[in-house]
Amino acid sequence: MESFNNVKQWLNEINRYANDSVCKLLVGNKCDLVENKVVDTQMGQALADELGIPFLETSAKEALNVEKAFLTMAGAIKKKVGNQHAANKSTPGTVPLKGQPIEQKSN
Repeated sequence: MESFNNVKQWLNEINRYANDSVCKLLVGNKCDLVENKVVDTQMGQALADELGIPFLETSAKEALNVEKAFLTMAGAIKKKVGNQHAANKSTPGTVPLKGQPIEQKSN
C-alpha cells in the first residue's frame, strides 16, 4: 500500500523534472498473489483515471501483461515522438530532451 500511496508524489516529481511529453503508465504488479492483494483493481483503475494515465496489472511470475505493459509504453512513445516531429518539423530519428538536476535526499 505504501507504493500506491506514493504514486501522486512520484508523478509530481516526473512532471517537475521530466520532459512535458513523457509517457506514463500505472502498473500494479504481482497480480497473481490474489490472497495478498492490498490494492484492488478498481482502486488502481480509479487512481489511473484520476491521473489521466493508463493502468495495467501485471505478473512477472505468470507472464501476465508484462509484454503488454512494454508494448503500451512503446506505442505511446512512438505516437508522441511522431506527433512531435510533425509539429516541430524536427529531424527524423531524433528526440529533443529537457533535463534538470534532481536533488537527492539522504536516508
